[in-house]
Amino acid sequence: MRVVVTGAGGQLGFDILKQLRTHNIECYGLDRNHTDITDFKATKQIIEKYMPTIVIHCAAYTNVDNAEKNIEECKLVNTSATANIADVCKSIDAKLMYISTDYVFSGNEPLPYEVDSKTMPLSVYGHSKLEGELEVIKRLDKYFVVRTSWSFGTNGSNFVQTMLRIGTVRDSVNVVSDQFGSPTFTRDLAELIISMIQTDKYGIYHATNEGFCSWAEFAEEIYLQAGYSTKVNFIKSDDYITLATRPKNSMLSKRSLDAVGFNRLPEWKDALKRYLIHKS
Repeated sequence: MRVVVTGAGGQLGFDILKQLRTHNIECYGLDRNHTDITDFKATKQIIEKYMPTIVIHCAAYTNVDNAEKNIEECKLVNTSATANIADVCKSIDAKLMYISTDYVFSGNEPLPYEVDSKTMPLSVYGHSKLEGELEVIKRLDKYFVVRTSWSFGTNGSNFVQTMLRIGTVRDSVNVVSDQFGSPTFTRDLAELIISMIQTDKYGIYHATNEGFCSWAEFAEEIYLQAGYSTKVNFIKSDDYITLATRPKNSMLSKRSLDAVGFNRLPEWKDALKRYLIHKS
């Protein structure tokens, strides 16, 4: 097996490459310094240089609020570039693993979303990622689409790092309490992705660490485990205005993993504990 990973400099791409090497799987990481994935010719040239059996496509435009102002750039990276990569995979008969998001859903339903639940993005970012999914599905038979949420990893900025930084300089912090989902440690997700790509169990999956919480509850647990005394003030989304509308329910059902025998990820509090130990 030979693997190419896009977005190698991001949290998930970094952990996937690290775990692939741990498993002695031949792998190559691509980031914006290697190629412009929105340029089809350049993308085709560099992927064909390595002739992978699978491409894990982690690269994305992920600044959700800026996407509302930079619509074309966001769609170019998240949709058009994904179509480019899918076309290259088809031409060399390679599998494609596409990393997607909870933002493809509206968040207005009360229960955890299944893989076949109705998609209804509320933001430019969510629309662009859903359109990326559709480009993959339209072009390929050998694909995995993995939707995840609330990612945190050791390489890059994330909510945990932000809360820890704030906790060192402030006694309290306001955090939204009416948006619910599952924090996801990219190291755990990387392990699942590596097991997936070694199979032909293609399709759409939801993958997050187990358990659900609000952003405010997540912040409280971060401070508890880190030994900070910072107080978390629970506020409503309406009191924290952002350019992009976030889904209030980002809870994803993991029945898709159960159905084909993939292991669920560990509970999110355990994942946070291991992340904090690794960081220290």
